[in-house]
Amino acid sequence: MQNFTDWHKSSYSGGAGETCVEQGFDVTAERVGVRDTKRGDESPVLAFPAAAWAAFVGEVTASR
Repeated sequence: MQNFTDWHKSSYSGGAGETCVEQGFDVTAERVGVRDTKRGDESPVLAFPAAAWAAFVGEVTASR
């Protein structure tokens, strides 16, 4: 079971309610979830190991 909490909207999400994503954390399983903000709790969640998510964010940040 996924127990994601502490959801945060991406700072790159549009302000008018379109194309919004957010990430949450499941600290018990060391996973990060990504979901559609517009659908909230009803949204399917893509789950990634926390280390893989950190590497992804690091690569995206470094390429800016």
